Amino acid sequence: MNKQTLIIGGIAIAVIGGGILLSIPDQKNQKLEAGTASKDTPAIGEEFDNLGQTHIEPGASHESYNSNPPTSGPHLAEPAKWGVYSTPLQDEQAIHNLEHGGIWISYKDIDEQTKSQLETIAKVNGGSVIMSPRSDNDAKITLSSWLRQIKLESYDEAKILEFIKSNKNKSPEPIAF
Repeated sequence: MNKQTLIIGGIAIAVIGGGILLSIPDQKNQKLEAGTASKDTPAIGEEFDNLGQTHIEPGASHESYNSNPPTSGPHLAEPAKWGVYSTPLQDEQAIHNLEHGGIWISYKDIDEQTKSQLETIAKVNGGSVIMSPRSDNDAKITLSSWLRQIKLESYDEAKILEFIKSNKNKSPEPIAF
């Protein structure tokens, strides 16, 4: 073999090998993409009464919510941008995301590994999930959608993905993707 053939062969092997290595995280992320259940698939989680979807001004007083975190009720006119937040969101803002068919992953007192796992799920499902710390939670991890909620004391990937898939866009204004 001549030197040029060896160089081209080496480059080809490096490119193919690199492509394989780069596809491994993508395959893991695809597994974490919850997708959307059919309209006939029942929503899961504890169900709460609908407190309406009235828009309020920031700081305005309103009736108490019937769930912790809230799953419906008075909320701000502007939803949060989908994504991961390192600081708490206002309940009144997050509710607007739920009204749009989104899922809110809120947490408190979790370790860095659990936080990282939740962030990965939130980012992979970025057009339909917001994630934020919330000191008022009464569970380590709470997943909320419009009128529905589950509470977890530890990371359970299967339950989290099932909740997202089953409850995404089961709301008055379903625009999550």
